Amino acid sequence: NLSWLSYGFLKGDHTLIVVNAIGVTLQTLYILVYFYFSSEKRAVLLKTVCLLAVLLAGYSYFNLLVPDVATRLAHLGLFCSIFTITMYLSPLADLAKIIKSRSTRCLSFPLTVTTFLASTCWTLYGLLLEDLYIAVPNMPGIATSLVRFWLFWRFPPSRESSYKPLQA
Repeated sequence: NLSWLSYGFLKGDHTLIVVNAIGVTLQTLYILVYFYFSSEKRAVLLKTVCLLAVLLAGYSYFNLLVPDVATRLAHLGLFCSIFTITMYLSPLADLAKIIKSRSTRCLSFPLTVTTFLASTCWTLYGLLLEDLYIAVPNMPGIATSLVRFWLFWRFPPSRESSYKPLQA
């Protein structure tokens, strides 16, 4: 979200700015809540600091070492695209486990639906703006969602809930 927010600011795209500002806020709240309730605070803090260091290095590169705005926009667009594609491909990491177990219990159907809708919307938005940095990386989101829909059809999750209720 931070990378796409930077891309939106650099491009002057208010839609990207608003959507990703909300995303940054929600992700920050999620990290803080996760940290608060985590029993392994040191590990969570270390991962968060490492991620912030990577973001700071990226920010430094894009703002200090790439002075030309058009080049910066192209490099940042490519950077955002790579991370977006990686995000969309990550649920398929469990593909072998799903096929071996013949169950989609480790996949979230609501997340698959929202990923399909979001990636379709962003692809259409990118095509409308003729911005391939927005359109192209969201196409794998559509493709991987379709693969996951097929997996849900082929290997339905068991009736037993994979979630355990929280103790109050």
